[in-house]
Amino acid sequence: MAFQIEHYGFVINGLRHVSGKECFDIINEDGYILDVRPDLELAKLIKVEKLLYCPYQDIKDYYQELPQDKWLIIADAVGLRSKEVALFLKEKGFTKILHLAGGVVEWERDGLPVTLDKSRRLSGSCMCQLKRREIKK
Repeated sequence: MAFQIEHYGFVINGLRHVSGKECFDIINEDGYILDVRPDLELAKLIKVEKLLYCPYQDIKDYYQELPQDKWLIIADAVGLRSKEVALFLKEKGFTKILHLAGGVVEWERDGLPVTLDKSRRLSGSCMCQLKRREIKK
């Protein structure tokens, strides 16, 4: 049977949301995960070969460089900013846009592969005091 995106996820307001497990099938067939988290949030990284990275705040400057002929599964930490990016890309004419439901949090909760970059871990008593735990020498 040929690959049919209609068999994956669910649609809300014209945007198809997929689970992490469905994401594997899609990237193996014809797609990439686009991680749009800012650098600050990258302590845990999705561990797949077909991963692209563009922080959400830079997407307006670089969206033209993204492949339009492959499925792009937009991901962030929990699915809020990534949904905005997915809708933005659809407005710009991208037709193969999907959203990772629940983001990296759900991805990891489902037992899917992540890697921890200890040099990016943050600590602080409140958001205004966050800084990297480990300093590279």
